[in-house]
Amino acid sequence: MRKVQPFILCGGAGTRLWPLSREAFPKQFHRLTGQETLFQETCRRLSGPLFGDPFVLANHRHRFLIADQLEEIGALAKNIVLEPVGRNTGPSACIAALIAARNDPEALVLLAPSDHMIADADVFVRAVESGIEAAEAGALVTFGIEPDCPHTGYGYIETEGGDAATSAVKRFVEKPSLQAAEGYLDAGGFYWNAGIFLFKAKTMLEFIETHAPQILDACREALDASVEDLTFRVLGEAYAKAPAISLDYAVAEKAANMRCVKLKTLWSDVGSWQALWSFMDKDASGNVVSGDGQVILDDTHNSFAFSDQACIAMVGVKDLVVVAMADAVLVAARDHAEDIKRVVDYLKGNGGELALQHNRVYRPWGWYQSLNRGERYQVKCIMVKPGGKLSLQSHHHRSEHWVVVSGTLEVTRGETLEMLSENQSAYIAIGEKHRLANPGKIPAFLIEVQSGGYLDEDDIIRFDDIYRRSATE
Repeated sequence: MRKVQPFILCGGAGTRLWPLSREAFPKQFHRLTGQETLFQETCRRLSGPLFGDPFVLANHRHRFLIADQLEEIGALAKNIVLEPVGRNTGPSACIAALIAARNDPEALVLLAPSDHMIADADVFVRAVESGIEAAEAGALVTFGIEPDCPHTGYGYIETEGGDAATSAVKRFVEKPSLQAAEGYLDAGGFYWNAGIFLFKAKTMLEFIETHAPQILDACREALDASVEDLTFRVLGEAYAKAPAISLDYAVAEKAANMRCVKLKTLWSDVGSWQALWSFMDKDASGNVVSGDGQVILDDTHNSFAFSDQACIAMVGVKDLVVVAMADAVLVAARDHAEDIKRVVDYLKGNGGELALQHNRVYRPWGWYQSLNRGERYQVKCIMVKPGGKLSLQSHHHRSEHWVVVSGTLEVTRGETLEMLSENQSAYIAIGEKHRLANPGKIPAFLIEVQSGGYLDEDDIIRFDDIYRRSATE
């Protein structure tokens, strides 16, 4: 059997899982369902003997997160393709087909989201194998989940049914009303749309050329102009010319030769707190507790509690979602979990960083977290991972005091270089060139105290950066 080339779509924002999921660190990079993140679980699922080395199609701002998470599971970060702007799954599918076709126009491509939960990886592999014959014959193959409830948050696929490995697709239906969804379950032959596609590279390019030629033109230009940046391939700016449209709308709903494989395992797009609650293990009262903080439940039923660090106490309530992060708290009725996106839209409209960034901000060299902030001062905890090196930089408006908590750090101040270990400190004056690096084999932690008239992150001048970041990253 021919190998299948996986392309993992890693650009979602997961807004309905706010405040845990935010644009700078969305849901696919969180450990929601086990010891590994949704993205890592997807990579493992697509790494068996059936599959070639996976490609990852991702947002430019997540490139270092992706590389780090691949490294954590021992995978090579060698096929990461970066979109300069998000353009939905239609252009992503076109880029995947173009890349695969450069080596072999007959190559089989599997396009899969990075943020879905699929309980049984072996069942998934067998489902992909079931669709190969149809894909090799020129069909666009999609995967459907047999519905166990009239869910109104998923799209549906209507098929001709039957016992064959694949069924002909009659139509795609967008998120239906409750009445319509109940009718689909009664009628049979309807499946939840898992958003996974299998196709020959040549077939996809022919479909796009017929139904969405403007996507093909923009993607060809963008791929031809792509450049290597460290270990990443960055698509050219022409990618922005492609319309932002899903593969369903651009091609699947118009293609004459569509087949559906039934995926018979527990599946979720993990699109909301309600979705997460629905498949996670529950206590005798129907409650789900997750996160690292303490949760106290008293006479509480059918609820979801997630705590980052804070203590949550729930007394005499039912059907609630309570999520406590260091900088934001969500309380919602469980059956209104789909509406959390409106909160995120409100925060974005009012210029709030809470929709975009966590209190802990990840960087390619490690992370920093604000502990306290007041008039003319800010206190941060900083972790520099082994081999990590901050940019050589200076600040116009603030000085910095560093105290090493653990590990060893190499400190550049002006023309001097020194090593600091636990309980040793350094002072960085306003305007002084400086840099932190960790030459050791364990993470290094320090406390930074900033003082000055302006303390925001854009007060930075970079003179050298091994990660080739822009001034705003």
